[in-house]
Amino acid sequence: MIQVDKRCIECDVLVAGGGIAGLMAAIGAARQGARVVVAEKAHALRSGSGATGNDHFMSWIPEKHGDDIEPILKELLNSQIGGFHDVPLSRKFLEQSFARVRDWHEWGIDMKPNGDWSFCGHAFPGRPRIWLKYAGSNQKRALTRAAKKHGVRIVNHLPITDAIVHKGRIIGALGLDITQETPRLRVVRAHALVLAGGSAVRLYPSPSPSMLFNTAWCPACTGNTQASAYRAGARLVNMEFPNLHAGIKYMERAGKATFIGVITGPDGKALGPFITKANRWVGDITADVWNSVFGDVMKSGEGPAYMDCTATDQEDIDYMLWGLKEEGNTGLIDTMAREKVDLRRHRLEFMQYQPFLIGRGPEIDLDGQTSVRGLYAAGDAVGNFRADIAGAATFGHIAGEHAARAARTAGAFEPAEESELVAGRARQFGAFLARNEGAHWKEANYMVQQLMRDYANAEVRSATLLGAGLKYLGDLRRRTIETLRCANAHELMRSAEVMELMDCAEMIFIAAQARQETRGTHRRSDFRFTNPLLAEKFLAVWQEGGRPKVSFRPRIADMDAYERYFGARSAQPAPREAFAATAGGA
Repeated sequence: MIQVDKRCIECDVLVAGGGIAGLMAAIGAARQGARVVVAEKAHALRSGSGATGNDHFMSWIPEKHGDDIEPILKELLNSQIGGFHDVPLSRKFLEQSFARVRDWHEWGIDMKPNGDWSFCGHAFPGRPRIWLKYAGSNQKRALTRAAKKHGVRIVNHLPITDAIVHKGRIIGALGLDITQETPRLRVVRAHALVLAGGSAVRLYPSPSPSMLFNTAWCPACTGNTQASAYRAGARLVNMEFPNLHAGIKYMERAGKATFIGVITGPDGKALGPFITKANRWVGDITADVWNSVFGDVMKSGEGPAYMDCTATDQEDIDYMLWGLKEEGNTGLIDTMAREKVDLRRHRLEFMQYQPFLIGRGPEIDLDGQTSVRGLYAAGDAVGNFRADIAGAATFGHIAGEHAARAARTAGAFEPAEESELVAGRARQFGAFLARNEGAHWKEANYMVQQLMRDYANAEVRSATLLGAGLKYLGDLRRRTIETLRCANAHELMRSAEVMELMDCAEMIFIAAQARQETRGTHRRSDFRFTNPLLAEKFLAVWQEGGRPKVSFRPRIADMDAYERYFGARSAQPAPREAFAATAGGA
């Protein structure tokens, strides 16, 4: 058996994840006077998808955009990240985004490196520009420092594996202490839990399938928020829609909009109708509108497609290289320098990367709370709102504030350590560690990727494919539990990640089976049409009594619809219990 540390951590608000959303949630809660603990898998100074920087922050700044929020809201909802929003959440985000910009600037992140609030990239010609250009290479250091100044306690190398629920509300969480070679389980008693585990990558094969960690996002973001929320009984939405990103061929990196060039075919002609020459204010938005362009031209034989910066002015090339550095793409810059790539002479081939989960996950309300009382979510994993790093910062802060307010009325701590969930995890992880021989976590991860590629890919799905894939996934899960072997804490952590990926894969299969139509990146060969009756509808998936459930609900456009839906949701029966019958008089 794995040892369970007898010393419980106690706090008002526990934040699972020390990335952008997690640190901002912690600061938001601490500003409300809460005792806050951040449990981070790696180290808060260098963790999450924003670990090495970012250079765009979506925001509404009235002194630049004017006092009317509506044109900016419209631009957000029509952008590449606006497809799966409940509109009241988008509006609240915009209303609070400038306050978070000012916070960041005050804490030492240069939000106006050109001397003013400067908006560029991801923009249509002649339309409002909504992405603030900033210098984010130091953002994790600055936010970690700010969190500590606000009194937040950061516990590094403690990934949270499970939320602990009792009588329909959060009473704590279970963490895996990986500070030593021999791992331990650590229980946290908490009145509220903010899940901030980031996106879910490593679900599908990377551009170089033998390299699991060749990904533009943090490779340790493996759907922890989605999986933990699912197991706790929370509702998740939009899991059936794979998200696709694009960038440099084979070397997966983010920062597509940082490139100041035109997307062209082999003949040098622009593939989109928007511009023929790019500048720092307006680049080529073709790939945002036609996000499969790079894959489509390869399949048709008309490719490859290139990012062509050869006509870009040298001043803008220099600005672009600075932006790539602030984005965290120093490896790409170093490689181009070493290989003597001259962007005024050489075009860069781009490709479409593997599907991953961002903006697909727990359904939250305006407070950032999920359908489980005391369980909040923020950042890339949220399913009914997305604004990437700006959304993580702004709704992270919102979730933290409301988690702290809820914690004030929670009363005494419950004995979360007595949960049957803790005992069950101890048995499972202990078995992994006790085996002298067995399968390695990488084998299980590769098998998940193969199943997702073959049976739930972003090009064609059907009832037969999805049914077979779901059956094979169940077989894989059972086989993994029976045979997986871990030699140390690091391997056990990776094994826990693979189990999270399996939970995410299960939700994708179930949701994709239920959405019997073709819509966006969800393509059914047995339902090739887009069903107008399902327009503006989100599909929710959750567990009830240990079994998956699904239902459609309308996308929420205004506050009246919000009150109707979330008022009804809060009146629904509490989710299944996850607590020992002997604990706390249950």
